[in-house]
This record gives sequence, C-alpha cells and structure tokens, in this order.
Amino acid sequence: MDELLELQQPLSDGPEHDEMLFIVIHQVYELWFKQLLHEAGRLQRLLEAGSGLSALGSLKRILTILKVLVSQIDILETMTPLEFLTFRDRLESGSGFQSFQFREFEFALGHKQPAALERYPAGSAHRARLERRLAAPTLWDGFLRYLSKDGAVVPAGALARDVTQPIAPSAEVQAALVAVYRAGGMAAQVCERLVDLDEGVQEWRYRHVKMVQRTIGTKRGTGGSDGAEYLMRTLNRPLFPDLWAIRADL
Repeated sequence: MDELLELQQPLSDGPEHDEMLFIVIHQVYELWFKQLLHEAGRLQRLLEAGSGLSALGSLKRILTILKVLVSQIDILETMTPLEFLTFRDRLESGSGFQSFQFREFEFALGHKQPAALERYPAGSAHRARLERRLAAPTLWDGFLRYLSKDGAVVPAGALARDVTQPIAPSAEVQAALVAVYRAGGMAAQVCERLVDLDEGVQEWRYRHVKMVQRTIGTKRGTGGSDGAEYLMRTLNRPLFPDLWAIRADL
C-alpha cells in the first residue's frame, strides 16, 4: 500500500491543486482496465466451455465496472478548463493512446486495430502483449462457439474466421442470432447482455469525448492527437454489429 500511495507525483510548480486529481483518476482507470482484462478472460473461457449462466454473472460484473468508469468522468468534469491548463503542459507527449491496457481490452472484445501496435516500440513488453492479443481469439469468437455448442446454426466460416481482423457483419450469423432470440432461453439472455456490454463501451466513449470537448474544445490533444475530433470518430462503432443489425428482424 505504501508503494501504491507513492505513485502520485505531480510535476507542476506549486504543484497545481488539480494535478493530483488528474493523476489519481487516470491511475484508478488503469487499475480498472486491469480488472476488466481479468474478467474478460474469464468470460471468454466460460463461453467457450458452454457455461451460459456463469457467463451472465461475469458479464454483470464487467457492466458494473464500466458504469464506475463512466461515473469517474463526473469527477473529472469538476475541473474547469482553466484549472486543467495550469498543468496541461506537463503532460508533454503523454496521451491516452499510451494506455496499452485499454487497447488490449478493445482487442479482447474484438475491436482489432493492427495499426495501434505502431504506437508502442518494437520489442517492448507492452507491444508484445498487444501482439499476443491481436493473434488470439476474441470474446466474439468465444460467443459464437458458445452458440454453436448450444445448438445454433453458426456458419463454419464465422467459427473459423481470421481472428486478427475486426468483426465484420455476416448475414448468416444474423440469421442464426434471430433464431436464438426467437427460441428464447439462456442463449438469448447472453445475447442481450453482450448488447449491454457493447452499449456500455459506447457510453464510455461518448462521455469521454464530451469531457474532452468540455475541457479543451477544439485544441489538439496531448501526444499530437486530434483531440476531440479523433474521439468523435470512435463513436457509433459497435463492437458486435450483428447483434445490432437484427433488431428490425425480431
């Protein structure tokens, strides 16, 4: 505990009062990202084992953690733009892109972006973790295997897809999902909780971009990013497009 509490070291002169809040919030985010990765790994194993009921419990925990992540933005928004500017220059090249754990969480869910690896030095431990995650099956792949074990007619191509690629919509998968929903039962509940997960991540993205707009407006982000403009481009991109595409067919 002593070591943990020594990790909050403001760099601004004074130091500026709000820099401590900024540091604490972002360190807490990283702890929660670590837990989300831990939970996502368990969830995928449960799905691949066909344990639908246990998977629902795991999904509930992940969804609850996501709500905590969103609520932390409320705390950050108590800091005014002028208060943030008092120490912003100390961030230098620091950027949210450096959160390899969040990138890894995205990869685990199925939002694979090979280009994201370029932000981490070749041979570094962080890049190695992302490379392993890029080559590994995603939560969506575990979900499709779960449906197949449960009796759903999941196309063979979807079960054998290239897991390094982003999840692409599939009419055949959508037909299988419609049948799952109409049959009811545990599998249909798992489908809905995955929709909740997708919506929870989108909510986090939305609140994040609004917080950035509120704090720095149209200024460039730290680390040379486009700031809010870049974050806006990440909105409305569902993780599991097939689960959204079938809404009109249910």
